[in-house]
Amino acid sequence: MKTEFLGKTLSGPFTVPSGIVTCAAPIIQRFFDQMPEVGVLTTKSICLEPRLGYREPILSQYAPGCFVNAVGLTNPGALKSAELLGELKIPDDRFLLISIFGGSVEEYVEVAKILAPFGDGLELNLSCPHAKGYGMAMGQDPELVKEITAAVKAAVDVPVIPKLTPNVPNFAEIAEAAVAGGADALCAINTVGPGQHTRHGHAVLSNGEGGMSGKGVLPIALKCVSQVSHLDVPIIACGGLSSAEDIRSFQHAGATIFGVGSALIGMTTDEIADYFNTLCNDLEQGSEKAESLVRYDIDMEFSPVTLVENKRICDDICILTFDSKVSVQAGEFIFLWIPGLGEKPFSALTDDPFSLVVINLGQFTEALMSLEPGTEAYVRGPHGIAASPPKDSTIMAVSGGTGLAAVYQIARDFSAHGNNKAEFFIGARSKERLYFVDECKAICPTHIATDDGSEGFHGVVTELLRSRLAEMSQEERDGLVFYNCGPEPMVHAAIAVQKEFCRPDQIFNAIDYMTKCGVGICGACNTPDGRRLCVDGPFIVDN
Repeated sequence: MKTEFLGKTLSGPFTVPSGIVTCAAPIIQRFFDQMPEVGVLTTKSICLEPRLGYREPILSQYAPGCFVNAVGLTNPGALKSAELLGELKIPDDRFLLISIFGGSVEEYVEVAKILAPFGDGLELNLSCPHAKGYGMAMGQDPELVKEITAAVKAAVDVPVIPKLTPNVPNFAEIAEAAVAGGADALCAINTVGPGQHTRHGHAVLSNGEGGMSGKGVLPIALKCVSQVSHLDVPIIACGGLSSAEDIRSFQHAGATIFGVGSALIGMTTDEIADYFNTLCNDLEQGSEKAESLVRYDIDMEFSPVTLVENKRICDDICILTFDSKVSVQAGEFIFLWIPGLGEKPFSALTDDPFSLVVINLGQFTEALMSLEPGTEAYVRGPHGIAASPPKDSTIMAVSGGTGLAAVYQIARDFSAHGNNKAEFFIGARSKERLYFVDECKAICPTHIATDDGSEGFHGVVTELLRSRLAEMSQEERDGLVFYNCGPEPMVHAAIAVQKEFCRPDQIFNAIDYMTKCGVGICGACNTPDGRRLCVDGPFIVDN
């Protein structure tokens, strides 16, 4: 669906709003390469200096298709972002819209000058409702909106598009001020609120409150777009859009580009591509099929669990065992939430009773190391795609650090069915850091390597793996499937060894990239090729 927008003929009329899915350069490139329907690619909002954002939880679902989020404007800063965006290959028929924000007019201008050379336009975030001193704080005063817009417009030679907040009584007045300041287009709207969502007596978001998005805000977005349709600039419509009928409603209200955000929650990258293709077909054919692809079945509810044992393995590793069973298939993962402390994703070491392995890597995991039995926590999930080894294959489960938890259930569950077999390859720095070895040996042959030689093979686990593969026949190697999990250097070393003997399509990897939301929305767990581990994985076939 060719679309004219600010002097460019685009391949499609859609965008993904800032801060949703396309939050990292590799994801943006994957969208450029695979989804022509998305003509405008919008980056995450970027400021002058790096921001860590808020601790998890950063996203919660308060009703099907309705969310509240407070990510905290996480970004690597303008200079690093310029470096990353400069590596993108932008097709001629796409528009890269770089979202920026600042705490003053001067900061907006400085960030704009740094980033303008790397995109087709700048979005001015004047509307984030949960970051103190930014976003909405800058976008509620018409004169300040006009001043920021005019200052940025004077400083760059690309289109400038203010993104407006609905959380004001004078929305049209603010939009008019932005146009008076030289805005080339408008984006309406950002999230509504802030609002709060509680579970089990606790605010879910670590920030306490956040912006509301999804189907519940669609009527507000439609009203806002209608209020500014008289202005002689294109409008990017955002807020609850998910179906062809929604798009038609916003077309009639005066919008040119249509932002689809919360509707993508829970979709794999391939499913998003199929969704946008279906949405375009719906618009061309008068059908209504895309809405059925939206994941209104996503479950982000929390179930209470009580800690019954905290077993210390060594100074920085422990196993936590809880009083309940969790319904998790091999390869999936869950989130553990402790109100006031945060939440993190874990593979379940065992599902009945539920247990997990903790390695001390920061504030949250350090607190877990000293949890006392009787502590109540909460679990959500499972998330991710369950493992499905080929029939009659031999599973080679390769792990380091806490990676054993991710591969143990795969070997346990599938080696007990049909003609599947399994072998464990477990690496650790020393004997004291090994855990669950007896349980592994009870399932299948177990190969151990320690860096210092205190247990098993003296050396790294990948060299032990190479020796095992070298002694196999080609027929045996053709029947292998590898599941690698652990620190990134270990996984890449394992891949290199496995490719010496086997095909890439036999190799599945789960690397410890940061996973925040678990449902594909924040983009924090992006891989170098633009997939998101939480929805496309966690085990992703090598390519």
